[in-house]
Amino acid sequence: MASNTQGIQQLLAAEKKAADKVGEARKRKARRLKQAKDEATEEIEKYRSERERTFKEFEAKHVGSREGVSNKIDADTRVRIDEMNRALTTQKEPVIQDVLSFVYAIKTEVHKNQRD
Repeated sequence: MASNTQGIQQLLAAEKKAADKVGEARKRKARRLKQAKDEATEEIEKYRSERERTFKEFEAKHVGSREGVSNKIDADTRVRIDEMNRALTTQKEPVIQDVLSFVYAIKTEVHKNQRD
């Protein structure tokens, strides 16, 4: 009976040792996954910052600064408004005269649907 108890004790000790090894393996795996995730995040941030820097260089080279674009749009808008105002001053009188001539030229005639 003593050897039976000793065998059970050995089995329990072996089971505890195996559980400890499995636990350690899980901890190592979790550490490796966390380390891989941290490295991937760092690599992604490095890539993102490099691409953003490249984009800003491209934007500055081809488009110019945002204020420059805004100023150009404002200048174009002012030019177009000035052109419209000039067209308005030159075409205002003839348009008013045309509208008044149509208003004053009243033709009295019976509608074609009117029956005799």
